[in-house]
Amino acid sequence: MTIAPGLLPEGLRDRLPPEAEAASRLMHRVIVAIGRHGYERVSPPLAEFEESLVGRLKSSRPQDLLRMVDPVSQRMLALRPDITAQIGRIAATRMGHAPRPLRLAYGGPVIKLRATQLRPERELAQAGAELIGSDSVAAVSEILRVALDALAAAGVTDITVDLTLPDLVDTLAGGAWPVDPADVSRVRALLDAKDAGGLAAAGADAYLPLLSAAGPLDRALPKLRALDQAQMLDTRLSAIETIAAAIGDGVALTLDPTERHGFEYQSWIGFSLFGGGLAGEIGRGGSYTIVHGNGQEEAAVGFSLFIDPLVDIGLGVEPARRVFLPVGHDAAAAAALRRDGWTTVAALSEKDQPHGCTHILDADEPRTF
Repeated sequence: MTIAPGLLPEGLRDRLPPEAEAASRLMHRVIVAIGRHGYERVSPPLAEFEESLVGRLKSSRPQDLLRMVDPVSQRMLALRPDITAQIGRIAATRMGHAPRPLRLAYGGPVIKLRATQLRPERELAQAGAELIGSDSVAAVSEILRVALDALAAAGVTDITVDLTLPDLVDTLAGGAWPVDPADVSRVRALLDAKDAGGLAAAGADAYLPLLSAAGPLDRALPKLRALDQAQMLDTRLSAIETIAAAIGDGVALTLDPTERHGFEYQSWIGFSLFGGGLAGEIGRGGSYTIVHGNGQEEAAVGFSLFIDPLVDIGLGVEPARRVFLPVGHDAAAAAALRRDGWTTVAALSEKDQPHGCTHILDADEPRTF
């Protein structure tokens, strides 16, 4: 069976002008904005040994990995579906000696094993930051402010932060609302799916009110406090209030306490980021735990942003300033234009036309057509 010329695997695509340049520009803006907060950039490889990708973050699972056998070592390799685990490896090994808190930034492509209906692409550009050594309220507040600054630098407006409590069920099941340990995973899944009937059938009626404790933070938080008669979540909810105050009024804040999808390795808090005019989340983050080689656990918090949705709605595209250079043009004048930020396109023959150019070099000055 032959493959049609130019056909790409499902979920992969070419970025053409001007989107390819816009993607590069947005990645740069996001990384620079993150770096302004003291986060230093690292650049891990696109592929590494499978066990390194799945064993560094506590509660992470070997899913969504595109695997292959390394012809050199004969060991199983995997293309990274996310960069966070690689940052965890770097923090625990190559930078294990570095003072904490350790602030690292990254940007690059990731490859998913499968696409979703909402996001059909399997290759994505991801950028983000990780704060290693703390998952305190102050650390979470900082990482959220960094994420918001990065999105603002990319041109995203009308930002919404949706907070969640990934280990909520585990906390309640071991105390005020007991659940058989064998059924905890099922209850988590039913809550994540907002399946009220399934919860009732599973004998987890106590968890039903959690489904209505979601929405704008100023309304959802009092509902959750009212349900927490034993005050098992008091510290957690107070932390959310502090984080909300630190973020300020510039963004919308919502709370979905039972959301678990995509937060499999997050610990006490997670968040999704949304923007005006964008379908689906454009970023995700939260607290998690890095496991060192000796079994020691280290707290961390971070976020990842997805660049492709921003490109798809036209962000990062700048007006063209392209000047056509006729045959025999003044080379010094053309060099001066490039230093001033112009893009020059030189004719190779008298037959060449100024396609895509906005100006033509007339003597030593650009002139519009």
